[in-house]
Amino acid sequence: MLVGQAFPSETYHPAMLTQPTGQAQGPYDAAFLPRLQMTLRPADEPVTEPVAKFGGQPVWLDEPAWPVNPRTEEPLVFIGQFRVPGEEVRLAYLFLDEDGRIMGMYPTDGEAVVLTQPDGRVPPFAVIGPPGTQGRTLWRWGRDETPIPVEYLVDLEPPTPESDAETDKMAAWGRSLRQEGPEIDLPCGDVLEDFLGGTAVFPNHRAFELENDSWQFLCQFTDRGEEEEGYPFFLNFGYGSGFVFLSPDHREGRFLADCG
Repeated sequence: MLVGQAFPSETYHPAMLTQPTGQAQGPYDAAFLPRLQMTLRPADEPVTEPVAKFGGQPVWLDEPAWPVNPRTEEPLVFIGQFRVPGEEVRLAYLFLDEDGRIMGMYPTDGEAVVLTQPDGRVPPFAVIGPPGTQGRTLWRWGRDETPIPVEYLVDLEPPTPESDAETDKMAAWGRSLRQEGPEIDLPCGDVLEDFLGGTAVFPNHRAFELENDSWQFLCQFTDRGEEEEGYPFFLNFGYGSGFVFLSPDHREGRFLADCG
């Protein structure tokens, strides 16, 4: 368990804690195991290491490639970056449009872009801005409704066996609703909301527009609404969760928001 370890550290590599299974057949299988809970820790200074984080500035492993909205040409908001499990140091970067609507509901409209580096493929619907393009980073609202940029490190830790089991049961319940498994009762225990690896838990039980073997689940995290006292940052998924997916070769990504 690495929570609380001094950072940065040459020995701290979150990707070493969970590994590709090599057996996932799509978004409903476990592409990476074991499942690890994600917890947030405010960064004391700007993060420049290739580690998982929310907010701040991207730590590019290749040339900077900031995506823009294909209709307005406005730069998307940098949400965060996530370590891709495996021996190679690789990052998945998430950018979303924010215009008062639920963020990232349509995986291929260019308003939700996941880039991977190094040697990644830019999704065919994504528009990369000219050199030097830079947009907003993740924020929280100040008392006068002024956006305040934030940056949080992501610590990874094994969940409790009870919460891990309940999360698997909820995923199994979703499979039963898709008629892909035996019928089970709705679990009533605590289910994880922010985690990397394992099987995903979709509020509406499906990875809409991503239901084929091309996409494998990486991580999910819940939204943070402005009405929450002390919330770390603002993300609008309609009281739901956001999901990051990767291609089997880890060179291309997708994002889906599933509202509650």
